[in-house]
Amino acid sequence: MKKILIVLFVIFLVFLFGYIGLFPFTPEFKNSKGRVLSRSIASLEIKELGNLEQWILIRGQDISNPILLWLHGGPGAALMPFSHYIDKELEKEFIVVHWDQRGAGKTNNFGADTESLKFDQFKNDTLELIQYLLKKFNKKKIFLVGHSWGAYLGIHIAKNYSDKFHAYIGIGQPVDNFRQQQISYDWLSNKISESGKTKYKKKLQELGPPPYLKQKKYIEFINLINNVGGGYKKTRWELFLIALKAHEYNFIDYIKWWDGAKRGGGPMWDEIWSSRFNLKNKIYSLDVPIYFFNGKNDYNTSVELVEEYYEEISAPAKELIIFEKSAHLPFIAEREKFSEELIQIKNENYLVEKN
Repeated sequence: MKKILIVLFVIFLVFLFGYIGLFPFTPEFKNSKGRVLSRSIASLEIKELGNLEQWILIRGQDISNPILLWLHGGPGAALMPFSHYIDKELEKEFIVVHWDQRGAGKTNNFGADTESLKFDQFKNDTLELIQYLLKKFNKKKIFLVGHSWGAYLGIHIAKNYSDKFHAYIGIGQPVDNFRQQQISYDWLSNKISESGKTKYKKKLQELGPPPYLKQKKYIEFINLINNVGGGYKKTRWELFLIALKAHEYNFIDYIKWWDGAKRGGGPMWDEIWSSRFNLKNKIYSLDVPIYFFNGKNDYNTSVELVEEYYEEISAPAKELIIFEKSAHLPFIAEREKFSEELIQIKNENYLVEKN
């Protein structure tokens, strides 16, 4: 019996490594005759940012298109392994860039010093990457997309360096972290009462009311929200299977991804999240067009607060786009609509600029 189990385990490992791949790469763009598109780019590369080697993925069918830079959420929840699922249509219209930030995904080195995970360092890394991309493709501006934590980072970057952007797109935009916790807690209490699931009710009672000043307690709270439908519309297993199909990650990369996602912001928890922030009192205007994308059923970053912020912030142009069938991941739950909206933003802000 023991030998059979060992053989089955070996078969499983062979399948796993064969499915995931030992050597990460990103597929080239080819025409119907199998020839690489002459103006395309498909690059998985290391770039030193802030004295740290960090991984970026650059993909696009035509390098004359504008740059679209993703700032992923978390902190630590790199989106690179989902890029093949999210970006298929976007790669026709943009040079799409995914970046595994320090402490996240392929950039997350085991045993590395986490003291550099500070907000100013992330801002400096982002600016370095933007300057690199502008020079590499001989562009003057880019489109900046931030999701969740990436939207908190992104709106600060867009505020301070507005001359570098065609537009800023905030997905699941954090606004007021303490008020958000209370809104989510009230929703969660009602949802759990309706469900009648005693294990969730017991867990909520153990957590007590917000604010949650300790990272561990906050993560437990967010996990509870996700479990009852306020975070993901796909199950964790479905998301895992999507991520497993990424050519850009190998087995070790997935372990590094999981390690970084579990850590979250590390030292940034005390710097930002454990104290109250309210963007309405901090960033009340932008000098670039601003778009907020929010899932109607998102209780990580609720549409209620985003609507309030949208009404108050001033910008040359602004729009709030609600994804009716989504929670915190509209680019997964409604990827066709998501791509259509981003392409429309490009048409509104890039083609006009070129004329």
